[in-house]
Amino acid sequence: MIKNLKRIASVLGCLTAISMAPLHAQEIKIGALFPLSGGLALLGDESYRGVQIAVDERNAAGGINGRKIALVKADAVDANQGVGEARRLTSGEGVTAIFGSYASGISVAATQVTELAGVPYFELGAVADTVTGRGLKYVFRSNPTAKNFADRTIESVINVVAPTLKADPKALKIAIIYEDGPYGTLVGGFQKEEAKRLGLNVVESQSYSAKTVDLSSLILRVKTAGADIVLHTAYQNDAVLFFRQSATAGYKPRAVVGAGGGYSLNDTTVAVGAPMEGVYDVDFPQVTMNEAGAPGLKNFVAAYQKRFSAQPRSGHSLANYVGAKAFLDILAKAKSTDKDKIREAILAYRQPVGSSAAGWGFQFAENGQNQLASTNLMQWQQGKLVTVYPAAVATAKPIAGN
Repeated sequence: MIKNLKRIASVLGCLTAISMAPLHAQEIKIGALFPLSGGLALLGDESYRGVQIAVDERNAAGGINGRKIALVKADAVDANQGVGEARRLTSGEGVTAIFGSYASGISVAATQVTELAGVPYFELGAVADTVTGRGLKYVFRSNPTAKNFADRTIESVINVVAPTLKADPKALKIAIIYEDGPYGTLVGGFQKEEAKRLGLNVVESQSYSAKTVDLSSLILRVKTAGADIVLHTAYQNDAVLFFRQSATAGYKPRAVVGAGGGYSLNDTTVAVGAPMEGVYDVDFPQVTMNEAGAPGLKNFVAAYQKRFSAQPRSGHSLANYVGAKAFLDILAKAKSTDKDKIREAILAYRQPVGSSAAGWGFQFAENGQNQLASTNLMQWQQGKLVTVYPAAVATAKPIAGN
């Protein structure tokens, strides 16, 4: 009788363990660390939406090797909160990996924590080259860098902007202005280096705080220098401020080439109005690309529309979606949550250019940077942001603007 009771207890114990196991074993927890409130919330949330769609698709297809993915949200409005939330996700939540984070300052801070914790960090949107330039072993980035942004900007001045203005690129006077955070400083610095290397005429270079409420003195300097083209690396508020105060100062350059999300948002062009006609923007690929060079783009837009009852607000959701899809695929190929096996799978991962909805390919260097990610040149035409370069994904010809 006692033996039988022991057997029953043993069986019940096994059944209990089996019934409880799926609560943990069938889920893979992945953190999602973004600025979801504060001044960066609009594009932080837009980035997170891309991750949501990628995870939804993967879960609908069976998850990762039969295990569902559970996203654990973390709101980090600045570097300090990035550190705190990274600690919570790695220590308190026990996540397998973390997706992030749109802002370079947040990413640099959070990845210091995750590296010490031995948790892979998948950067999907921050562009500062320092993110993957510090020798960290478990930080990986799918998107292009600040140098990619800068190089595309100067390339666009030579190949698109100057020809559209019917001008010699070396005869045009260029001003480079940028917000003074890691993002703007790096892009602006690389722009100056590349412009100098190619013999372009930079007549003014100036940084400013993205939180400023007055750009009038900077605009006066640029106007006095007679700049034909302004290269402006900005967030949304400072991009709007530049146009409003330029109008007040009576300054209208022949062309403006923005860099980053501030120039790709519809909210920006609504706030600025007519002066945005003809303004260029170098940024992540937008949903206005030619799908011939970005297979799956229409499906992404349809999925976004279905989930959020709206069109994508910027290319950040697309970039995060494409990056998250790749990393989820890599996790499945790794067949393990071990950080070294994940790293090994990432370095072995290969996808050709033109194989994703952003037009990107995937090939990761030893430092964790995807070498096949790129930016595009867009332009505001009749209230719409259209892609004008490169030709493989262009949907419109550039115009000279107002």
